[in-house]
Amino acid sequence: QVQLVESGGGLVEPGGSLRLSCAASGISFSSYTMGWYRQGPGKQRELAANITRQGSTNYADSEKGRFTISRDNAKNTVYLQMNSLKPEDTAVYYCNAAWPRYGFDYWGKGTLVTVSS
Repeated sequence: QVQLVESGGGLVEPGGSLRLSCAASGISFSSYTMGWYRQGPGKQRELAANITRQGSTNYADSEKGRFTISRDNAKNTVYLQMNSLKPEDTAVYYCNAAWPRYGFDYWGKGTLVTVSS
């Protein structure tokens, strides 16, 4: 059974930092592109960042320079370090594991990040 379990969300003031973690089980973690998506209030889910099996990273324009995605294949975990947080970063953040070649696509249940003073 595939499980993606996010943690690290919470309430933070503008300008603050959070680190999200996603622990994966039931998949060959190192073979997957891992991603973080977010869905703000009244908005569609969008890509925040992803990291390929080779370690290449991709970020949404609004997050470049503020967010850093990384993975630890030994721990089957992907991280999202978020700095200089803004109120518009408020969203539910979802972990995604994808292997498009085989049509594999899995989602976590999400973790809420609220940026507010």
